[in-house]
Amino acid sequence: MRSAALRRTTPGRKDATHERIVGAAARAIRRSGYGGTGVAEIMKDAGLTHGGFYAHFASREAAEGLAALERVAGAAAPRRALPALLRAYLSRAHVEGVETGCAVAALGSEMPRQAPGVRRAATRRIKEMIDLVARQSPDWGRPGAHQHALVTVATMVGALVLARAVDDPQLSDAVREAALEHLTP
Repeated sequence: MRSAALRRTTPGRKDATHERIVGAAARAIRRSGYGGTGVAEIMKDAGLTHGGFYAHFASREAAEGLAALERVAGAAAPRRALPALLRAYLSRAHVEGVETGCAVAALGSEMPRQAPGVRRAATRRIKEMIDLVARQSPDWGRPGAHQHALVTVATMVGALVLARAVDDPQLSDAVREAALEHLTP
C-alpha cells in the first residue's frame, strides 16, 4: 500500500520538478542566450543534477512556452483579452524582466545562427504566438485577421526589443506606450 501511495504522488513531484527546471532554463537562456547557457548551469540553478534534465526534456530548447500570455488572455473577458495581453506584454515589468520575459524578443536575433531544430522550435513558438493573438482579436475569423495578427505580433516584439535596448527610461516608456496606443482596439 505504501508503494502505491508513492506512485500516486510521483507525478505531482515530477510536475513540480519540471516547472522548476523550466523556470531556471527560461532565466538562464534569456540572461545568457542559447550559446551561453548549458544544461549543467540550468540544473544547478534548479538545485538538481545534470542527468535529470533529459528525463523532462528532449533538449534544452524544449523548455519554453507561451503559458504566461495564455493565462493573461484566459483571465480577461473575451472582448478585453487582446488589450489585456498587449498591456501585459508591453508592461514595464516585462521590459525589465529579460530573464523571465519573451524568449522571441530576447533571442530572436540569435535564431539565424542556431541549429535547424532550434529554429524549428522558435518558428513553432512564433506561430503559436500569432495564433494566440489572432484568437483574441475582435476580427478573428474574418478576412485579413491573420495578417492583422502578424502585424500585431511583429509590433509587440519589436516594441519590446526597442524598449529594452535603449538606456533612456522615458524613451523606453514612450516606445511601449506608442505601441500600445497603436495596437489597442
